[in-house]
Amino acid sequence: MSILVVGSVAFDSVETPFGKADNVLGGSATYFSTAASYFSEVKLVAVVGEDFPDEHIDFLKNKGVDVNGLKRVQGKTFRWQGSYDYDLNEAHTIATHLNVFERFKPEIPLAYQNTPYVFLANIDPVIQLDVLLQVEKPKFVACDTMNFWIEGKPDALKRLLSKVDLFVLNEGEAREFAGEPNLVKAAKQILSYGPKTLIIKRGEYGALMFNGNSVFSAPAYPLESIFDPTGAGDSFAGGLMGYLANTDDTSESNIRQAIIFGSVMASFNVEDFSLNRLKTLTLKEIHERYRQFKQLTHFEDI
Repeated sequence: MSILVVGSVAFDSVETPFGKADNVLGGSATYFSTAASYFSEVKLVAVVGEDFPDEHIDFLKNKGVDVNGLKRVQGKTFRWQGSYDYDLNEAHTIATHLNVFERFKPEIPLAYQNTPYVFLANIDPVIQLDVLLQVEKPKFVACDTMNFWIEGKPDALKRLLSKVDLFVLNEGEAREFAGEPNLVKAAKQILSYGPKTLIIKRGEYGALMFNGNSVFSAPAYPLESIFDPTGAGDSFAGGLMGYLANTDDTSESNIRQAIIFGSVMASFNVEDFSLNRLKTLTLKEIHERYRQFKQLTHFEDI
């Protein structure tokens, strides 16, 4: 099964305690598409400017990503500049230049409108709602968000959540959105807005899944080398959705497995700047790390 993703394609300039990278390929939809492409076909809807090089488009094509929904328009591509301290769970934004992304109004190509799996990456929830009006009865819809939309458009975000199957956000965003410091209580509050399943990303501490009936806790993979956490959450979502679309199984047990594959992709992503590590990744490496994840949490019954 294929996935439709709508989000940003951008240039990033990032500095961490372990190095820096300037004007490298980034954007939520780019990380998502690259990670998901290892599992399923991806259809990308985004916008870039005249300054966006063909080599980046060729890279996505070589990964099997359908880029017919990627529009190049007059102006400059979205740019983000940020830094991280030794607490790599928190990015510090230095500059954001939306450029052509500021006028982004996604038009879903006719050939994309019956895509069974839909991922609404981190964009204005009003735009996310508009995207859902353009697709035809998708089997499974997931979305992401950020604190900017939680603070600026909470009502639109709540309307969106009544129409999605899976909502993904980080723990700080979950606490802010619910107005509740306890994650379990926060999850209960967010589920009341309508999503069937909630995943709270916890960075180096893994992820939690809530669906109203059960809770699933997944660890993060213990890494020796972490260079750049930018895009880790989007890579997580790409691995998760890619696996769900590949298996065409959205049962709770399969979502649990998908979370581990998402964690696998995020763990590879942070090993280098931009998409450098995902570019060289092999399926053999992915499945080997998945097996290592299983060993991390394996224990015998008494």
